[in-house]
Amino acid sequence: MTPVGRALGLGLVVVATTQVGASAVTRAAHAKPATHHKVASKPTVPAPAYIRNQVDSLGQGFNGRIGIAVRSIDEAWETGWKDHELYPQQSVSKLWVSITALDAVDRGRVTLGDRVTLTRDDLTLFHQPIAAQVLQAGSYTTTLDDLLTRAITTSDNTANDKLMRSVGGAAAVRAMIARKGLGAIRFANGERLMQSKVAGLTWSQAYAIGGKFFEVRDQLPPARRSAAFNRYIADPYDGAAPAAIVNALAALKRGELLSPQSTAHLLDVMSHTHTGPNRLKGGLQPGWTLNHKTGTGQELGGVQTGYNDIGILTAPDGRSYAVAVMIKKTTTPLPVRMTLMSNVTRAVIEQHDRMYGGSSRAAGRR
Repeated sequence: MTPVGRALGLGLVVVATTQVGASAVTRAAHAKPATHHKVASKPTVPAPAYIRNQVDSLGQGFNGRIGIAVRSIDEAWETGWKDHELYPQQSVSKLWVSITALDAVDRGRVTLGDRVTLTRDDLTLFHQPIAAQVLQAGSYTTTLDDLLTRAITTSDNTANDKLMRSVGGAAAVRAMIARKGLGAIRFANGERLMQSKVAGLTWSQAYAIGGKFFEVRDQLPPARRSAAFNRYIADPYDGAAPAAIVNALAALKRGELLSPQSTAHLLDVMSHTHTGPNRLKGGLQPGWTLNHKTGTGQELGGVQTGYNDIGILTAPDGRSYAVAVMIKKTTTPLPVRMTLMSNVTRAVIEQHDRMYGGSSRAAGRR
């Protein structure tokens, strides 16, 4: 669900993570629970020919199973390529955990300043920079806000799983998705349980440290591991349709999922995502911003499942677009995948400039 490799499993990588203080988003700011309705996709109008053709061309030209969706948040047009199929989300699903946490804040059930303590029993697998701090002293105490920030900006699996458990677990995330009517978006049972299942294993806490997960996974009969891997591709436990994701992103941007304070906070955190600098972000032009979340899955025999980037592109003139690019299965080299994602961003920007007379470029120079 995040960058996966033996090197990451054998060594814990310490990432300097900016801890966002919870003082900016306190219980007082959220004392009055927000009222939200189910998100219904706004009626769409036909997308302009240029963006339709570009999305179709990019989808057709890619060697792999890919879904692309682009939605104008302001004008309500939408276009896509195989965007109603389910694709493995991997770490994209961390976004729904964060929304669940902030929804709990809006309901007065928790605050972002609430303190939580992580121990060795909370450690997961793959990318978990916070593990270094846990292992150094045997435990590590921080805030829900810090866990959320780490989960989104550095895709820390341990931070995400602890945040999920702190606000009600996987059931609470699924309940939020259903309550807000987000549509074809599944949520599995957290990082360590799902990733073990994808690999053909049953989770053991012993797998969390020192590359043990990779050691045990490599001892599995190839047929067993292949069967588990292909079963996940065929029917991903965390599957989501790109069309549903861009609808949810549009609703988030419009303030329909969370209170104004929580909406602003989450979008700000998403604007500081460190992962995937050459995916959607690689196509940005001066003056444009991106609030996004990446996802990267396991690899077997040169095949990777779940290579994604989803987010909100905002032009210098304030108009915004929800974008999702999700790859279900591919052997295509990483630079090719990243270039495709960057080209989706470039196509959206070009469409915007065609519609508004290059106003985004002019605004970006001011």
